[in-house]
Parts: sequence; structure tokens; C-alpha cells
Amino acid sequence: MRRADKIIHLITRLAQCGAGLSFALLILAVLVQITGRLIGFSAVWTEELTRYALLFTVSFGAGLAFRSGDLVNVDVVCEFLPGRAPWVLRLVAALSTGGLALYLLPHAWRYVSIGKMQTSPALGVRMDYIHFTVWLLLLFLAVFAALRVLGMLTGAEDGKPVKPEEDL
Repeated sequence: MRRADKIIHLITRLAQCGAGLSFALLILAVLVQITGRLIGFSAVWTEELTRYALLFTVSFGAGLAFRSGDLVNVDVVCEFLPGRAPWVLRLVAALSTGGLALYLLPHAWRYVSIGKMQTSPALGVRMDYIHFTVWLLLLFLAVFAALRVLGMLTGAEDGKPVKPEEDL
């Protein structure tokens, strides 16, 4: 395995682990919420924790969805064009996605820093930890878009979504 493939694999695994852990936390919070309602116990913090776990799940999963092609796509139109047009459109889409995410990163960081002055009502968590999900989402989108562009320009890939090994 080439060094670049190892880095891509590591980044992908990091995002998968983050999405998996945050989703497991979401499931656990919902189970506590449901069980509590059945026995007459109401845990106020479960509502907040569920929301925050969902935000982290989305932030880790957005880059993975971009990589696997599970984000909104216009392949139906793109792939019916003649010649190299589909490849060019995939490159332009990846460049646009990565460029917009990179542009928004510093602005998202400003949003994160505002959260230092706030805490969540039920859990008492500083909101910059929660607002960090927006920055993380943009970072993963930028990284996975850059990997696609790099792969396309080096000829290592054609820009089509990369399905996980389990799906093949």
C-alpha cells in the first residue's frame, strides 16, 4: 500500500470511528430516554445529548458521504454527457465543494469561538465543543474533496464515488 493510500485509509477510518462512536452515543441516549419514560423517570439531559450526538454524527459522516457518493449528486445528467465532460464536471464539483468548505472554515471557527461564552442548559457543556461540529464538518468535506481532486489530477482515480469495501 502506498503512503498516500495509507493516509487516505487513516482519514477514512478516523471519520468512520467518529461517526460510529457518536451514533452509538445517540442510540444510548435515546434508549435511556425511552426506558426512562416507560418507568416514569424523565432525564432532561438525554434530549440535549441526543441533539449533540446527532451533530457529531453528521459532522464525521459528511466527508464519508461525499467520498461514497451518498450526498446529493447529479450523476444522471453528468454521466450521459459525451467524452471527457463527465470527468471535468466531477472535477469542477470536487473543486467547488473543497473550495467552499475551505473558504467557510475560518468563519466557522469564529462561530466556534463564540461558544466559549455559552453553556448548554441541561448538560452544562461549553457550547464551543458543540459548535465545533460545524467546523469539523467543513474540514472533512474539504479534506475528502481535496483527496478526490488530487486523485483525479494524478490519474489515481476518475472522480467517481468510492464505495466502502463492505458494499462491494
